[in-house]
Amino acid sequence: MNILDKIIDAKRKSVKQQKSDASIHELMNSVYFKRNSLSLVERLNSGVANGIIAEFKRKSPSKGIINNQSGVVDVVSSYEKYGASGISVLTDEEFFGGSSEDLKEAREAVSIPILRKDFIIDEYQLIEAKAIGADVILLIAACLSPGEVRRLAAIAKNLGLEILLELHDEKELDHICDETKIIGINNRNLKTFEVDIEKSLKMAEKIPGDKIKIAESGINSAENIRLFKENGFKGFLIGENFMKEANPGKAFEKFVNKLK
Repeated sequence: MNILDKIIDAKRKSVKQQKSDASIHELMNSVYFKRNSLSLVERLNSGVANGIIAEFKRKSPSKGIINNQSGVVDVVSSYEKYGASGISVLTDEEFFGGSSEDLKEAREAVSIPILRKDFIIDEYQLIEAKAIGADVILLIAACLSPGEVRRLAAIAKNLGLEILLELHDEKELDHICDETKIIGINNRNLKTFEVDIEKSLKMAEKIPGDKIKIAESGINSAENIRLFKENGFKGFLIGENFMKEANPGKAFEKFVNKLK
């Protein structure tokens, strides 16, 4: 199996365990479940911030441990302070070292939209996302059929959540649907973890004009941001570039200053 197959196989098992640990009824009683979600779509369209969705990420399957010293609150607070349009929090534990608690801590610390970054394959995870304070959820085309994307996106929308649909290959364009207002193009192939920015730029030309385009992964310079902006991108999901530093918040501040 490739890396993505291994992750999804493990995710099916962990979701089964989560369902036995906390019922949907318990999740729906969460204080966060009753809150009105913040809109990443509106924030990106408004242009009030820098378009960066800054990520809190402890480790990855390709790089191993990236940063296990920095605390969630300090990092995400700095992201917000220096103009992030949104926050992304990894909640996958086995492969990325994240947790639902990380997202809850972030929710208490910031007042901008939060993306739950995980491998969503089940309706339960959508309800859980709402219950832990997420505003946006990620659906990855590489591990879902077009029908599954439409079904999960419709459920997420009914919960008041926005959807970021992640694509990597042109063959996945048929996953786009009315509910998926934000389309992310992952520069990193989740099956091989190779990065190819040029391929993403060409693919972006085929995204419908009424969608918000997000560039994901492999972004490590202000020049990358300018190139993507020239090609119609409004958002930029960046994590490792900041988290690999001893002080991710400071690294983010320096990066933002180079954009000015």
